[in-house]
Amino acid sequence: MLLELRAENYAVIDHAIASFGPGLNLLTGETGAGKSILVDALALLMGSKASSDVVRHGADKAVVSCVFESTPGAEATLEANGIDADGDEIILRREILENGKARVYVNNQPATVAVLRQLAPELALVHAQSETMGAFDQLQQRQLLDRFAGLSTDSVAAAHAAWRALQARLEDLERDEQDRLRMVDLWSFQHREIEGIKPEAGEDEALETERRVLANAEKLYAASMSAYDLLYDGAGSAEATLRSALKQVEELARYDAKFEESRQQLASTLAVVEDVGATVRDYAEGIQSSPERLAEIEDRLAALGRLKRKYGTTLADVIAHGEEVAQKLAEIENRDEILKTLRADLDRAAQAYREAAQALHAEREAAAKKLEKLAEAQINDLAMKVRFAIGVLADEKPASWTAYGWDTVECRIATNAGEPLKPLDEIASGGEMSRVLLALKVSVEEGAAKGKKKLQMPRTLVFDEIDIGIGGRAAEAVGQKLKALSRAQQVLCVTHLPQIASFANQHFLIEKQEKQGRTRTSVRLLTDNERTEEVARMLSGAKLTETSIKHAEQMLKTSR
Repeated sequence: MLLELRAENYAVIDHAIASFGPGLNLLTGETGAGKSILVDALALLMGSKASSDVVRHGADKAVVSCVFESTPGAEATLEANGIDADGDEIILRREILENGKARVYVNNQPATVAVLRQLAPELALVHAQSETMGAFDQLQQRQLLDRFAGLSTDSVAAAHAAWRALQARLEDLERDEQDRLRMVDLWSFQHREIEGIKPEAGEDEALETERRVLANAEKLYAASMSAYDLLYDGAGSAEATLRSALKQVEELARYDAKFEESRQQLASTLAVVEDVGATVRDYAEGIQSSPERLAEIEDRLAALGRLKRKYGTTLADVIAHGEEVAQKLAEIENRDEILKTLRADLDRAAQAYREAAQALHAEREAAAKKLEKLAEAQINDLAMKVRFAIGVLADEKPASWTAYGWDTVECRIATNAGEPLKPLDEIASGGEMSRVLLALKVSVEEGAAKGKKKLQMPRTLVFDEIDIGIGGRAAEAVGQKLKALSRAQQVLCVTHLPQIASFANQHFLIEKQEKQGRTRTSVRLLTDNERTEEVARMLSGAKLTETSIKHAEQMLKTSR
């Protein structure tokens, strides 16, 4: 959900802040006040093209920013682009400089417009007068159809991943065969060298410890035997002294209980001294001064060091490299057999994908027939007379296989009798496009609400000038559809019609005022009384009348 939108020195806006809520957020105001400018500002934050023309006269840069609630998909996009998440919110900011250059920040970290475009499908779908941000592209149309029918592409995605992995391995094996053959001598040498030494993981560390012991055998023997004498065997050893002291404390404890704890502590200390003495004695007895073994260890460590310098920083890396080289040699030696096996596996994976994609195609075709009927009825409720169809075109060539199937979903419409059906993005009127999108979205949400599965879609939908060319009952129908759509997703809408404005959950007024010789646009959330007055103004014009106020009150009451 969009929580906040800010604009500074943007077009006629000096400084404006709007805090949005769930449900239907409507923006109204006089013509030219800057309502569509706010929608264009949000479109910029979704990745639309920027121009220095938006910088307010006299300012060095325009700044637009917004705060969205985060989603798992948006967080995954941030992680993929090396951007840290910022709690439960995502902050987008874009600066457009007077010289035409621009800067993008996501969660106050430098980013690119490409990142904004990746985030857009997760956060908002903006249908502005100037540009439709992803509203009618092939991806969105397929997602709408899948959401309507509650279709999952998981099985197709899994089959596609398996097929693609086998295909990539086969291509790698077949590619640059001459180069691979030229590498055989090198791989053979490396394999013989590693296999000849037969390193074991961690072996070098154990040998280093043993080498240190052998190189310092005399010092270690002298130190351990000296420690043994001091602790246990020598005259006046710690063991003898402690044992004498323990006898005296035991005598004290017989007559005074407060020495019992001291007796236990001395007994424990004596046991520790005896254990340490036995340990150093056994260590001394085990020390063997063997120049032959020392030389053998040093030779082995030198051989292992050569392997690590060539093939990896650790013996584990060396062993892994040896296994990789052995596999490459085996692939070349058994190339024909491996290719035969891979091609058979690839054929089976391709067949599995075809079956999954064909099943998904059949489900989409059935869903398309249902959705096109619902959508056509919804569109014709909005002062339009259209024919509407949804085509699901299967391209079964492997080049067209994707993790979402092989289908292209295309919505087509004829806005006038006798005209052929055309793709949605070819219809001329921006207002008609907005209304078609609204009707399509309402149809999808109604269908998704009846299904068991709901697929993630943008949670904020933005419509600009959706009411162009309509009025009366059609306007009320648009308001009702916007209200219905806003129960599932946050909706922002710019409107000039009181019939639509009366359905708002939050009503914002865009005002343009002249101060100190400069025009400034502001945004404010209306109270209930102010909202009544604004709807009345939309009914009667600049001059409010008692009749228009009563009419506005009735419209607001009815819409609730």
